[in-house]
Amino acid sequence: MPVALAAASVASISVDPPLLVFSISALSSAAEVLAKETTLVVHSLDVHDIEVAKLGITNGIDRFAQGPTWAQLATGEPVFDGVRAWVRCEDIERVQSGTSTVFVARAPESHIERDSEPGQLSDGLVYHNRSKHRLGECSAIESGHAK
Repeated sequence: MPVALAAASVASISVDPPLLVFSISALSSAAEVLAKETTLVVHSLDVHDIEVAKLGITNGIDRFAQGPTWAQLATGEPVFDGVRAWVRCEDIERVQSGTSTVFVARAPESHIERDSEPGQLSDGLVYHNRSKHRLGECSAIESGHAK
């Protein structure tokens, strides 16, 4: 049975080879299943994927039985349909740290459904202070663009 969760953070740590790092709490309902897996899919969500985001943070439900549709990749991992982007990951290292497991994963396959042009506003989604927020022009503290 597939499982899903919302990761607090996912970061790129290398371009060549493409590597991501993220952590999963031992308290997550998905932790036991993910402990046995060697591959998984990380979804990158934006405000158009709010229903998928809600599934990831809702406890005690089968996240694949209701709501957004999904499919399996040829390699077997579940992928939610129409999300902004996804990356298929192969687990290469795990480190126990407190009550979490830190995963380092190689990213051999990815797909971008929606992207924004460099320098243009997008519909980024951030989970902060137990609330979902849309990133936009008013959320910028400082512009990184030279004038």
